[in-house]
Amino acid sequence: MDLLDWHRGRLTSRRLAVLVKHMPRDSAVAQELHGDSADWTVTDYLLAAAVDHLAAANWMFASVNTDEDSESPVPVPRPGDTEEPSEPSVADSPAPETLRPDELMRFFA
Repeated sequence: MDLLDWHRGRLTSRRLAVLVKHMPRDSAVAQELHGDSADWTVTDYLLAAAVDHLAAANWMFASVNTDEDSESPVPVPRPGDTEEPSEPSVADSPAPETLRPDELMRFFA
């Protein structure tokens, strides 16, 4: 398709708008309009969420079954996230006395 057809009168403005709106995700127009998020599909976001939840569950399991303090998991970076993931600090982790063993047993039972 030649975009000069629009100037020559062979391509209507409506058709040109539809073509631009429905460009493929890897096109330069989509990259310019949506940035890095143009590369991510719904499936990519769902997979990143699944990885984050699995990492959190593994961290909770390890925290409950060990005496050592471990660092909380860092989420998978997503397009459009403006802030860098910060290193977890002691203030970010829940205090050991927030959940008693009987509360944990009730939660996991």
